[in-house]
Amino acid sequence: MTSAPAHVADDALRAVLRGRRFEAVVIGGSAGGVDALVALLPALPAKFRLAVVCILHLPGDRESRLAELFDERLPLPVKEAVDKEEVVPGTVYFAGAGYHLSVERDRTFSLSCEPPVHFARPAIDVLMESSADAYGPALAGILLTGANHDGADGMARIRARGGFTIVQDPADAQVPTMPVSAIHRSKPNLILPLARIHALLPMLETNEP
Repeated sequence: MTSAPAHVADDALRAVLRGRRFEAVVIGGSAGGVDALVALLPALPAKFRLAVVCILHLPGDRESRLAELFDERLPLPVKEAVDKEEVVPGTVYFAGAGYHLSVERDRTFSLSCEPPVHFARPAIDVLMESSADAYGPALAGILLTGANHDGADGMARIRARGGFTIVQDPADAQVPTMPVSAIHRSKPNLILPLARIHALLPMLETNEP
């Protein structure tokens, strides 16, 4: 595990990523997560080739407008994930409200009404665990600010399947509970403040062998 301060050089981040090849990124958060994504996702360049799947804890009684919000801010296609839809590279997806979101082994989305996990549906663990099984070492997981323990098991599964995990520095998070829980559950590859995750995100497809 490497904990990197805000001033860590980009070259140091590239060195940690060297030799990795990613196909998808899953990003989870809860309390403070919208602000974190607003700061983070504009780092994505227009020709970013990885699929990006974002999940935040949402009230189940009203429609999510996250895809609409970020479609106005990003140069990439942005949409809400749809059941049975293929996960397309170079697209940013958001989990909708009221359903768990999974990625199947054939790289398609699946929605379900199974019971909440950590009081949440959609739950970060459900998405991250299924994505880890689908992508293995080709998956990067990022866990942001949040107020409960969701995401800790998902990040542990990503690491167990050979993927790469990044946790927001608890000292930098609006609410540190979620990052702290993930760090205690399974040591992540990197612990970074949001500004450094912003710098690292485009490197996930440009790192050299």
